[in-house]
Amino acid sequence: MAGTWVYAETVEGTPKPIALELLTKARSLGEPTAIALGPGALKAAEALGRYGAKKVYVHEDPAFVEVLASPAVDLLARLIEKEHPDLVLFGMTYEGRDVAARLSARLGTALIANATDITRKDGGLAVVTPVFGGSMLVTTAPRAKAPTLVLLRPKAVTAEPAGSSGAPSLETLSDPVDTGKPGARVLRREKEKASGPRLEDAAVIVSGGRGLGAPENFKMLDELAAELGAAVGASRAVVDAGWKPYAFQIGQTGKTVKPTVYIALGISGAMQHTVGMKGAKTIIAINKDPEAPIFKMADLGVVGDVHKIVPQLIQEVRARKGK
Repeated sequence: MAGTWVYAETVEGTPKPIALELLTKARSLGEPTAIALGPGALKAAEALGRYGAKKVYVHEDPAFVEVLASPAVDLLARLIEKEHPDLVLFGMTYEGRDVAARLSARLGTALIANATDITRKDGGLAVVTPVFGGSMLVTTAPRAKAPTLVLLRPKAVTAEPAGSSGAPSLETLSDPVDTGKPGARVLRREKEKASGPRLEDAAVIVSGGRGLGAPENFKMLDELAAELGAAVGASRAVVDAGWKPYAFQIGQTGKTVKPTVYIALGISGAMQHTVGMKGAKTIIAINKDPEAPIFKMADLGVVGDVHKIVPQLIQEVRARKGK
């Protein structure tokens, strides 16, 4: 039986943004069924219904957040073998990749990662994925046994409520959870401390690369971001050098963002980075190298020294704000 399922990640009873994006896409593929696991899953079901889930499976055992992946894989495998969906969508997140990869191995079915679009065509599926740093797109028509598992990239779809969608039907599960298997366990959770908006949600992002020269030069980015109400991001080279934690990384192996304005400072524009920010509405680049690839995609490019330009920019913003 054909059916589109969504593995809906939640936190403290609230669906994560990626869950709502997946449901928005799933509505174009049929009537979505969502699976929400862990404490607060029942509370999250109402919001999942607003974004199109016609049915929601919930299981609130704490083990789903205390033990990584294996309890979720066990439950999903049982449900899939019983209900036979032909497509299961996951977010291209830490949790989504972990669960989907294990589930694919368990079921012996196809897994397509890093997708940006999915459609039903000629009775089958067509899954679009970027390759070569986003310079080309590949469409895959999976022929392996159902279900096909697809990892959709965050921000590939804009989350939109379903409008007149009614409350979803709920099925509360009480299957015993096996916590005795060897595996990773969560020992402690700490919320990331940030003074500005979350990188994934920010309307304006100020991002720095190795062209800044030294980690201490990120202080001027922090100042500029504070004046603009922006979030601070970084290239992979900066993170690899230890200048910023991985949570700041934007790109193919980091976060995908779609701000209204993206300001790239000292970033050359390698495809590994641009694939994560090319969806920005306006891109502003400052780099002393006139041949930097970032200028090919920038709406406004400034050839110059960021160490001289950014302090002037901060002063100008403050002046316009009357400071």
